[in-house]
Amino acid sequence: MTTWNNIYNHFDPVAFSLFGFNVHWYGIMYVLALLGALAAAKYFVKKDKISITDAMLDNYFFWVEIGVILGARLGYIAIYSGEAWWYFTNPWQIFNPFYNGEFVGIRGMSYHGAVVGFLLATLLYCKKYKQNLWLLLDLCALSIPFGYFFGRVGNFLNQELFGRVSDVPWAINVLGALRHPSQLYEAFLEGVVIFVILFFYRKYKKFHGELICIYAVLYTLARFICEFYREPDVGIGFVFLNFSMGQILSILMFSAGIGIYIFLRKINNNI
Repeated sequence: MTTWNNIYNHFDPVAFSLFGFNVHWYGIMYVLALLGALAAAKYFVKKDKISITDAMLDNYFFWVEIGVILGARLGYIAIYSGEAWWYFTNPWQIFNPFYNGEFVGIRGMSYHGAVVGFLLATLLYCKKYKQNLWLLLDLCALSIPFGYFFGRVGNFLNQELFGRVSDVPWAINVLGALRHPSQLYEAFLEGVVIFVILFFYRKYKKFHGELICIYAVLYTLARFICEFYREPDVGIGFVFLNFSMGQILSILMFSAGIGIYIFLRKINNNI
């Protein structure tokens, strides 16, 4: 096998230790994802002359980060952990970074849960500060894929969310089995490809809210495809007709994106 096939045997998911705490590459990638998304948002605000100040944007991203963390963690616990009842009856354990006295960080986040937290935080922010909800969401549609790339690379470096068993030349050796590097497929399709499409399409936007609807549709299509190469979640497996939980949730998100797009388009055509 090549060095690439055995990359996990030569790569430590811990980047360095600081004051006795291990700092993982995943954590570094997560920070880069946030900073990258914020930098992209500021770029588009300036480039496209969107009426949002830097101070407002910084404040909004603080709200969104709280919503994303809460939504992603609670979503994982409710859908994927298999221990939802234990967590919700011991809520102090939800964000407990220690296991048997060892600092291990917070493990287990759900993208679809993060979406719910993100939307709730955005709704509350727009209500409090009287901002245009759909304009802000369109800006997020341009920024999220840019940051999302780093998040999926972080999953790969953290040696989690493995792909299905495969014999393709670029497969990764995971505990003795060759598997698709599905995290990188997701980084490319759900991050790079979607970002490029929206980057060029934004100039043709017809109404506020169109970009976030297109993002929802493109993301769910990309995620649905990538799930065919990703190992189903432990404890859940295939949910219905050999579809994974990620694919089922993607179908729901796809339907919501199409429905909201039709609704917004109809409203704007009647104005």
